[in-house]
Amino acid sequence: MAAIIRALLNGYHAFNVELADPRTQSWFLIGSPWPILGLMFCYIHFVLSLGPRLMKDRKPFNLDRVMQIYNVVQILVSAYLLYKALTLAWLWEYSYVCEPVDYSKTPKAIEIAATVWLYFIVKLIDLLDTVFFVLRKKQSQISFLHVYHHAGMVIGTWAGVKFLPGGHGTFLGVVNSFVHIIMYSHYLVTSMKSSKPWWKKHITQLQLIQFVIILFHFLQLMWVKDCGYPRWTALIFVPQNLFMIVLFGDFYYKTYLKKPAAKKHQEQNGVSKKKSIPNDKFN
Repeated sequence: MAAIIRALLNGYHAFNVELADPRTQSWFLIGSPWPILGLMFCYIHFVLSLGPRLMKDRKPFNLDRVMQIYNVVQILVSAYLLYKALTLAWLWEYSYVCEPVDYSKTPKAIEIAATVWLYFIVKLIDLLDTVFFVLRKKQSQISFLHVYHHAGMVIGTWAGVKFLPGGHGTFLGVVNSFVHIIMYSHYLVTSMKSSKPWWKKHITQLQLIQFVIILFHFLQLMWVKDCGYPRWTALIFVPQNLFMIVLFGDFYYKTYLKKPAAKKHQEQNGVSKKKSIPNDKFN
């Protein structure tokens, strides 16, 4: 028993210290996995259990102004992250085929790592999307896809800051930040209730394109020569993005293809029935 405990402790030390980037170990929420796991537990428990029970006998909160401010902040921060990622790395420095992590302590390498950390913090802020659903009593919007995507992004970006704060994997943040600028602009327009935006389904199309691009980006690691970026990351991100393509594709089909087709069919049947009523009366 003592040997098992010792092996577990050694494994945890290797995971949490030896394999970690020493530059980011002291950064907020990065030194140990337990705070972030605790936050994920609280998030899931609140949005799926505690929150709905607390709101059961209460009126939904009016969060229009709060959400407008939140959407503006998300747009500005996403634009800043996109700017930093492009100017620090992806416009001129990084290779789109395979790029290793610079673990040096040069100012630029530290700035790139700090940008990855900020991206992780933004994924934590993204959890407010679900909290707002709960407080507005829109529990039907809290699907498995929604919770899985948000929780997965937090865990994934935490691991990125701790082990791989830079290099090939940061391209995910470039694409995702661009998508978030468009997505939260859509949410901002929607929250103003000026009119129903016609481009809603194109947001989901953009998200699907995002996952296809990221899928191909990580697939490259399987056939390029070793550039210093770990190939095992492809074993995580390729299945993950395939899974997201399936989930978002299913959502797109049910929401924008199946429902309109069913509605059109009902309307056609309704018209046929209405036309048949006068004939029945005259018979």
